[in-house]
Parts: sequence; C-alpha cells; structure tokens
Amino acid sequence: MLLGGARSGKSDQAVRLGTAWPGPVVFVATAEGRDDDMATRIERHRLERPDSWATFESPRFNQFEATSIEPAALMIVDCLTLLVSNLLLGDDDWPALDEAALLAQVDSLAAALAARPGPTLLISNEVGMGVHPPTELGRSYRDILGRANRIAVDQSETAAIIVAGRLMALDDHEAVWR
Repeated sequence: MLLGGARSGKSDQAVRLGTAWPGPVVFVATAEGRDDDMATRIERHRLERPDSWATFESPRFNQFEATSIEPAALMIVDCLTLLVSNLLLGDDDWPALDEAALLAQVDSLAAALAARPGPTLLISNEVGMGVHPPTELGRSYRDILGRANRIAVDQSETAAIIVAGRLMALDDHEAVWR
C-alpha cells in the first residue's frame, strides 16, 4: 500500500517500481474523465507509463475483477481514492453505496489483492491531514476514505507513505505506556 497527499510522488514511485519489475505489469485505472481537467490528468498519467504495460480501466474495481488479472503480473491499482469516490457518489448506471456497503467492498477487494500470487501495489491519498472539509459530503468522504485506507493497510504486507517525494515505511508499532 502506498499512501500520500496530492502530488506527493505516489504515481512516480509506482512507475519506478513497475519499471523495475522483471515480469508483466497490469495498471488498473479507477479514474473517469468526467471533465476536461480530469481527462488531461488521465492522459498525462498514461504518457508516464511504459507502453508495454497492460491497462485495465475500472472505476468500480472489485474483488472479482482483481482475480481476473494475470496472477503473476505486478498489479498497480491507481487509486483507492477515486474508487471510494466513485462508489460513494454512484452514477446513472451504478447506485451510490452507503458507508457499510462501501467498506465491505473495499475489505473484499483488499483480501483478493492480498491473496494474489503476484504482487499488488495499491495507491491511495491520505486526505485526513489536510483542511477540514466545509461540506457534509466532504467530511463524510474524508472519514470513509480514512477507514478504507486502514482496511487496505491492515491487509497489506507492507505500507509506505510518500511525503514531498520521499518514501517512508509505515511500521506497525503499538503505542504502549512504559
């Protein structure tokens, strides 16, 4: 699991790791180009990835799709942040999920990713360190994404956070009184 803020270097790190992987790479994209800005961002990310990588576009990526990806391939899922947003908001073809259903889906996905024979790199934003959202939807999203990140990290073999382009491992140390 690779966490970080906006423009922290998460995607750059994922590309570096993917480029170093000796086998096939499958890039799972959860973004949708719903406006010109997002379409431009998606295209910029496409150009940063090697042409040899397979791309699997799925705004509602789930455990069933995860099991359909080549088992030995490195799977890079970019990103849980947009997946949670897509599931929370829904659209004309997909109903919005409530928090319990959304987190259950994230849990199932994280379990499927952890069970894969090949490695998976799941990317997500850490949005809980920023400005307190002024809207109820913003606060709800921040809280749900924080819970989704915790679920995913709990099922990950390793987790790291990127801050200003620097990767820092997240160790599982329990706070205790001494």
